[in-house]
Formats: sequence, structure tokens, C-alpha cells
Amino acid sequence: MFARFSFLAVVAVLASGCANTSPVIGGKNISYGDTKAVELVTNEFGSTDLQMIAESMTRSLAQSGILHGRPVVQVYDVKNKTSEYIDTREITTSIKTQLMKTGTARFASDNTDMQSQVDQLKLQNQSGLYKKATVSKTGNMIAAKYRLEGSISSIVKRSADYKDVFYKFSLQLIDVESGLAEWMDEKEIRKTTER
Repeated sequence: MFARFSFLAVVAVLASGCANTSPVIGGKNISYGDTKAVELVTNEFGSTDLQMIAESMTRSLAQSGILHGRPVVQVYDVKNKTSEYIDTREITTSIKTQLMKTGTARFASDNTDMQSQVDQLKLQNQSGLYKKATVSKTGNMIAAKYRLEGSISSIVKRSADYKDVFYKFSLQLIDVESGLAEWMDEKEIRKTTER
């Protein structure tokens, strides 16, 4: 019994030693929150909407079976057809991250990062700054089998007492060679505010 008590006492001391004892700097009205908590500050597009869309689309695409064999996918930025600013790159980044974690796809440089990739290859091959044995060769990039693209749109209705916002997010996977859409899905979100 004493040995068990001693063991528990040692564990408690070690655990308390691992606690974060760093001082807190800043204002009194700031606190950390749960990143998965439902955010209802306004009825504009928010973090909860982004998470719901990314999780829904990732689950649907991963379960479709179309990504058998971990094909290479090129992701295009989502088109924002709403009247508000939405960082659509964050939506595609979340979808890519979650798909990468499932191991169902690999990703080519997307349309906005391609120039950086080309610039890096040129720098390595044409600048004379690098050892030849370590230089990445041009002409070896892997072409994408599929293109992932989508859009987000909204319908906003207002009355004296309410504001209703309906978001529709659509995503499709297109075979680059054939041009055929191999998978499509959409997620709808409605947010209503009483004034």
C-alpha cells in the first residue's frame, strides 16, 4: 500500500512539474477558446462554416473511391461568388490537409504556387550556385491526374426583424485527360440572425 501511495505521489509531482508555469502577458478580456466550438458571433462566413465544409467535402471525396491508388491532384482556388470577403484559400488548404492525412491523394503544386516551383527549378539549374549532384532536374515534375475546383455562393435575405444568409459550397474533381467530372458534392449552410 505504501509503495502504491509513493508511486502516486511521484506521478503527481512529475505531472505538476510539467504544467505550464509561464507568466501570462496581456489583457484581461482575452482567452483561448475551443477551435472546434460552434462560432456564432455574426451570420457572416466564419470558422465553423470553414470546418464544416472542409470536413464534409473531405469525407465525401475520400469515401467516393475515386482516389484509389493515391493519384496526384492539382487544387484550384475556390471561386468566391458571395458579396463578402471569404479567404477561399483557407478552405482548399483545409481540404488538402485533411485529404493528405487520410493518405488518399498526393498534391501537385497548385495554380498559385506553380510559379514558385518553376522559379526554384530555374534557380537550381541556371544560377550555378548549387552542386550539380544535388540539383533537382527539370522535366521531372509529376502531372496531375485530377483537378479539384469549386465555388461558394450566397443568397442574403433581409427583413425588418431578420437577416438570413444561405451559403452553397460546390466542389468537383475533374479528370485532366478526359475533362470528365468524376466526383461532385455540395454543402449548404443557412444562418439566420434576429435583429
